[in-house]
Amino acid sequence: MTVQDQTTTQGIKLTDGAAVKVGSLLAQEGRDDLRLRIAVQPGGCSGLKYQLYFDERQMDGDIVSDFGGVQVVTDKMSSPYLSGATIDFVDTIEKQGFTIDNPSATGSCACGDSFH
Repeated sequence: MTVQDQTTTQGIKLTDGAAVKVGSLLAQEGRDDLRLRIAVQPGGCSGLKYQLYFDERQMDGDIVSDFGGVQVVTDKMSSPYLSGATIDFVDTIEKQGFTIDNPSATGSCACGDSFH
């Protein structure tokens, strides 16, 4: 497992707003062993889809980044697809949820849930 600080992370970036929301959700869970795992899996209409979920597992090759006390984990297979990606949380009248701005994606579907 590799642990990186947000100032040296070359992979995923978590905005302050997203870190606050993740921290709030983790506090609601009432467990201190969970981290936000971000993965890329085959599927969706564009070929690949994002998965964000809380996970207590530690897998060989995991990359762990700390963003103000919020730990974000990426597996070694997903990491290249997420290099430079920014995870944000939006809360507007039109939309609420996490968004991923990924410069590695060459295209995405209309719903924004999958990419290639």
